[in-house]
Amino acid sequence: MTSTSVIALSGVAKRFAGHVAVADLSLSVPRGAVYGLLGPNGAGKTTTIRMIMNITMPDEGTIELFGDRRGGRHHSARIGYLPEERGLYRKMRVRDMLVFLAEAKGVGRARGAAKADEWLRRLDLADWGLRKVEELSKGMQQKVQFIGTMLHEPELVILDEPFAGLDPINQQVLKDIVVHLARGGTTIVFSTHQMDVAEKICDHVCIIARGRKVLDGGLAEVKQVHGGTHVAVAFEDGAAGAQAMTAVTDLVAAADDSGVYAELRLKDGVDPQLVLERLMGTGARIRRFERIEPSLNRIFLDKAGPDGAAAAEVAHA
Repeated sequence: MTSTSVIALSGVAKRFAGHVAVADLSLSVPRGAVYGLLGPNGAGKTTTIRMIMNITMPDEGTIELFGDRRGGRHHSARIGYLPEERGLYRKMRVRDMLVFLAEAKGVGRARGAAKADEWLRRLDLADWGLRKVEELSKGMQQKVQFIGTMLHEPELVILDEPFAGLDPINQQVLKDIVVHLARGGTTIVFSTHQMDVAEKICDHVCIIARGRKVLDGGLAEVKQVHGGTHVAVAFEDGAAGAQAMTAVTDLVAAADDSGVYAELRLKDGVDPQLVLERLMGTGARIRRFERIEPSLNRIFLDKAGPDGAAAAEVAHA
């Protein structure tokens, strides 16, 4: 582990009753990074986080936090952890519960109350502080639990699927907070299968599929290394666009196609101009056609989709 790493895993593996949840996983989270642990449901993201937090012990390998192998529980005062399984005291008043959570992390009552009020205002929940948790919507409860994660001003924040269940407005609020915290030096690790969210806020990503790492690195580096020629196409009419796409299937290696918009990875040696000429020849009206860098979603599909995951398993067999 380097002096700039907050988390380092080396050769970590975990099995449950013969099922391999995580296999030979190594990664390093730089200090101050927004690090996305990405993968489809069941890929091993939550198991990895639970091992980092010392909730589950690895069968093999080593885990270091802040250069120390004693595990997440030993460093709990320095870590804010929002688990995938949300849990709040439903009968407690929101503000009282937040003060209680702050005290459990070593924050004095007066400071905990002040921080709770500050965060409730920040997340537009000030009018709900004296209401019982059970009176809040699921999205509001999730924001309350996020506040509970942040009250002791942790150096490392670990968020397991933090955006699930939130509407677009509240997703944006949390994304803005994550970016702000990282700019202030806080290290953020979060798991998600929402690639559009990860692409907007991550500077490092690790994609795992079927318990194995298939890609890891800085976001810019990952996009550069992914290679290939990618183009974006937007049509004025979805049905016409879908029909037009059939004219270029022999030129395209992979496509993320919704009809109105498509991101294409062209086969080696294919000139994008030929693709444009074919599409225009169908009569479909094209609003946009340009060469682009691959989106994280396209990389995710290539690396963690059925073909990519299968290739990773063969490589490790």
